[in-house]
Amino acid sequence: MVTSDYERRIAARFAIFDQDGNGYIDREDFSGAAKALLAEFGTAARSDRGQALYIGAEAFWQGMAGIADRDGDQRITREEFVHGAVKRLRDSPERFAEIARPFLHATLAVAGGGDGGAAGVEDVARVLTVLGVAGGPARSAAAALDADADGRIDEEEIVRAFARYFTVPE
Repeated sequence: MVTSDYERRIAARFAIFDQDGNGYIDREDFSGAAKALLAEFGTAARSDRGQALYIGAEAFWQGMAGIADRDGDQRITREEFVHGAVKRLRDSPERFAEIARPFLHATLAVAGGGDGGAAGVEDVARVLTVLGVAGGPARSAAAALDADADGRIDEEEIVRAFARYFTVPE
C-alpha cells in the first residue's frame, strides 16, 4: 500500500518502466524499449550499438529485478516497485541510478551516433518521447538535463538526472 507522498511519487514512475501497460514490469518492457529506440534512430539490432543497447537493457532489468522482485516471479508489480525503489533510494539514490548506467550509456550511443559519451538535446528529447514522455515535456526535460548548457547531454549528466528524477520532489 502506498502511504507517503514520497511513495506516491515513486509509484507514479512505475508507468515509465511498464512500457506495454500490462500492470507489471518485466524483461519484455526493457527489451521493448530497446527495440523502439533502435527503430527510432534507424540502428540495426545486430550492430555493435544495437547489441550494446540490448545488453544494457538486460543489465537494467536484472538490476531492477534484484532490488524490487520480492517474490522472484520475474515480474515487478507496482507494490514491489514502490517497496524496492523506496528502500534503495533512501539507501543511496546514486547506487540506484548505477543500475541504469549501461542502458543509459548505450542509449546515448544510439541517439548520438557515437560511443555513448553524449547525445544532443534534441536526440535525447526523441529518446524520452519513445519512452513515453509527451513531446513538449520531453523537449523541456531534455533541455534541463543539459546541466552545462553545451547542447549535449553526457553520461554523467543523464545518470545524475536519473537519480534526481526518483528523489527530488517535482
